[in-house]
Parts: sequence; C-alpha cells; structure tokens
Amino acid sequence: MKRMSELMKDRRGQGTVEYLLMMSVIVGVVLVAGIAMKKFMPGMFAHIQDLIMGAINNLAG
Repeated sequence: MKRMSELMKDRRGQGTVEYLLMMSVIVGVVLVAGIAMKKFMPGMFAHIQDLIMGAINNLAG
C-alpha cells in the first residue's frame, strides 16, 4: 500500500488538465460577455453621444 505522500507526488498530467479547464472557462466567459455587449453597445454609444452633445450645447450657451 502506498503512503499518502507517494500518492500526492504521482500527479502526471494533472496540471495540464487544470490549465486547459481554466482556459476553457475563461474563453466561455469572454464569449458570453461579448455576445451580451453586442446587444447593448449601439444603444450605449448613442446615449454617450447624446450626453456629450448636451454638454457641448450647454457650454456653447
């Protein structure tokens, strides 16, 4: 029977699998955020443009 310390040292390939899982989660989150932002970006830019134009008109008097 192997001791616990020997079992803990025998982790071939575990690091690679963990990094691949972590990268796949990150890519998934970025894709979902990109899709969500694609819906709201045109309206948000139009609103920002309106705010800037309003500020310019207020300054111009």
